Amino acid sequence: MGTITLRRARPADAADFALMMNDPRVYPGVLQMPYTDAEAWRTRLAEPGGADVAELHLVAEADGRVIASCGLFPAAKAQRRRHAMAIGLCVAGDWQGQGVGHQMLAAMCHHADRWLGLLRIELTVYTDNAAAIALYRRHGFEVEGTHRAYALRDGVYIDALSMARLHPNPPAIGPLPP
Repeated sequence: MGTITLRRARPADAADFALMMNDPRVYPGVLQMPYTDAEAWRTRLAEPGGADVAELHLVAEADGRVIASCGLFPAAKAQRRRHAMAIGLCVAGDWQGQGVGHQMLAAMCHHADRWLGLLRIELTVYTDNAAAIALYRRHGFEVEGTHRAYALRDGVYIDALSMARLHPNPPAIGPLPP
């Protein structure tokens, strides 16, 4: 498998998103619906802002194909929650378990800590997704609670964990000018 490059997502990635999100190894683990098409993804990736659009949306690319997606999204519209963002991660089925998720999360946590000054990153993950839970724990996320019957998946309601990561070393005030 080729070299992995991280970059911002763009509308031209729509076909790769549709392919990745329609993979039965992928869509059961995310909140996306199966059978989405490239045009729906093109529209979504082209949106210039708003509550459902990522502050930063990265993709991992290998051999000219998008193999993973990771985005930081506003956690809420409330001004008093500006210190928090939600994160979403998806890795193509044939790239799962090969370190791509680790690379994406490391980049996003660095961006959140060093450039956005976020205090808190939040996520939800299905309780049966042991690999993702282990990955999130590796990056400092901790379980805060369980959402019972969180989402419908293939005709069954599934529980999800609420996890969050607090900034490990919140920014300090630099030296004041004389």
